[in-house]
Amino acid sequence: MNKIFNLGSVDQYNKLYGLETLNPLVSVINLNKATRQMNYAHWHYGIYALYLKLEKACDIRYGRQNYDYQEGTIVCFAPGQDAETTLITDRVQVNALGILFHPDLLLGTSLGKTIKKYTFFSYEVNEALHLSEEERNIIMDCLRIIRLELEHGVDKHSKTLLVNYIELLLNYCMRFYERQFVTRSKANHDVLTRFEQLLDNYFSGTFAEQNGLPTVKYFADKICLSPNYFGDMVKKETGRTPQEHIQEKVIEMAKERMIGTEDTVSQIAYSLGFQYPQHFCRLFKKRVGCTPNEYRIQNNL
Repeated sequence: MNKIFNLGSVDQYNKLYGLETLNPLVSVINLNKATRQMNYAHWHYGIYALYLKLEKACDIRYGRQNYDYQEGTIVCFAPGQDAETTLITDRVQVNALGILFHPDLLLGTSLGKTIKKYTFFSYEVNEALHLSEEERNIIMDCLRIIRLELEHGVDKHSKTLLVNYIELLLNYCMRFYERQFVTRSKANHDVLTRFEQLLDNYFSGTFAEQNGLPTVKYFADKICLSPNYFGDMVKKETGRTPQEHIQEKVIEMAKERMIGTEDTVSQIAYSLGFQYPQHFCRLFKKRVGCTPNEYRIQNNL
């Protein structure tokens, strides 16, 4: 069956798996209690979903590639994303926990304003969060607390408490992702080396002039990472964003050409991929503290 499920509510998901819905906007799921199973499903998410996979019971395709996860990992999806799951076990009940919540739950809350900072919701291939046993227990405790609040029933404090608990859960995930960046420092170093090489290659010859200024997505695609994961990793390792690295390379190349050639400022701007020389001049003054012509005069003297 190739049906696409437009997952617009938590109740829709719960009905597909035979689970109980206690609140129409948020649900803590436990697939060990499922009474029905989906051998294959193509999901189009209209809600947020965070799953703690305690066993590898299905294959996940995110976009056009397989999502590489293991036992004890977290995978996340956000509204607008698509994923395919194919069951690799005959059991109806599988060892997976999670939480689903509708964007409407966040309206008017602080989390609604900051949800975009949790970039792991848009991570792609090979970017699952790998947890230690202690970290898994913390995540399960957060899910248990949210479940207890759902069972408490609705009163004037319910929404505030539920959103606060979800924010706590997401903040723990953010901490664990940052820990994962640190523990993978060797692999991260290799990525940074590759990034520097790609930067050098981009601005060699006439490639930049023909293709324009590079984007973060361009380099992330070359290294086979999503832009968000790549950006977080570079910032964690270097303290600067990929965009700042790109701008630094542009200024470095500009300085070399200002001193080493007689090209005009406009020629240099076009050679670096700028469509308009005035945009180059603004960036140069912002980063260097003077205009390109002032820099050339100062250094020629």
